[in-house]
Amino acid sequence: MSNHHHRREAAAGRASLYDEITDKIISQLEAGRLPWVQPWGSAAAKAPLSLPRNASTGRAYSGINVLILWGAVVEQGYTAQSWLTFRQALALGANVRKGEHGTTVVYADRFVPDDEKKRARDTGEDARPVPFLKKFTVFNADQCEGLPQDMAASPLPDPALIEPRVEALIKATGIEFRIGGDRAYYLPTQDRIQVPPPQAFFEPINWHRTALHELGHATGHPSRLARDFSGSFGTRKYAFEELVAEISAAFSCAALGIVPTVRHADYIGSWLEVLRQDNRAVVRAASLAGKAANWLLGHLPEEVALPIEVDVDQNRRAA
Repeated sequence: MSNHHHRREAAAGRASLYDEITDKIISQLEAGRLPWVQPWGSAAAKAPLSLPRNASTGRAYSGINVLILWGAVVEQGYTAQSWLTFRQALALGANVRKGEHGTTVVYADRFVPDDEKKRARDTGEDARPVPFLKKFTVFNADQCEGLPQDMAASPLPDPALIEPRVEALIKATGIEFRIGGDRAYYLPTQDRIQVPPPQAFFEPINWHRTALHELGHATGHPSRLARDFSGSFGTRKYAFEELVAEISAAFSCAALGIVPTVRHADYIGSWLEVLRQDNRAVVRAASLAGKAANWLLGHLPEEVALPIEVDVDQNRRAA
């Protein structure tokens, strides 16, 4: 096979991975399921709410991999949020059961195409690398036998700790946060959040998700992670930023062990539009959401800090 043909095929493979992930999430949204929420609203999920982690390294997966692995937990009814590669299982003296099928996760890498190398040589500029996804396969702890005891089970969050940690987190971020009124919003111009009081919610636990959603928006302020806020209501940019805040809130809730009930999906239509037009949108949104959740959780005061590190672009090392 000619080298050129090989390269073309590799590029096609990279593009199709974005399509594969996007199609899967589109089909979940079309079925009325939010891949970053629904799992724990349903009795079908036997696993506790937490971020999926690599059982061998202890690292949390991040970005789009969280959505992929949560989806697999729900679809297959796994009871654990721990995952391993085939080799990692062997290294632990365990093994993947015969006939088990793994789940494909991805990590972002970069490469410089040949024509870009040539352009850089001709113009004397730096070559621009192109991001792409690489895939590898992981297995749920449920699919393995012979794992050390403590690895097989996922710890259940202690419900007694939950609310004080969110309160401490809000204070620690230094973002102006007002409780009152009957609308939840973040005003970028004044860098201020307003959220109605918990008792205004049908399920007070849902107050946390709303608070973390608005805090997710606030991480995008120019003085913080500087995301693009220029989209007005009803635009694709606006829908994309909503997607980032929503997934960020889901990641934050999971990291804090808060189990909100499913929020009605007011944005599903606009998200579907964004996803159908751009096969990288959901991968990008999940990555930005991971950075947002990280920024927030990084402010947890020591005494209420989490027993985990929420890792963003570390999936490569998590493999």
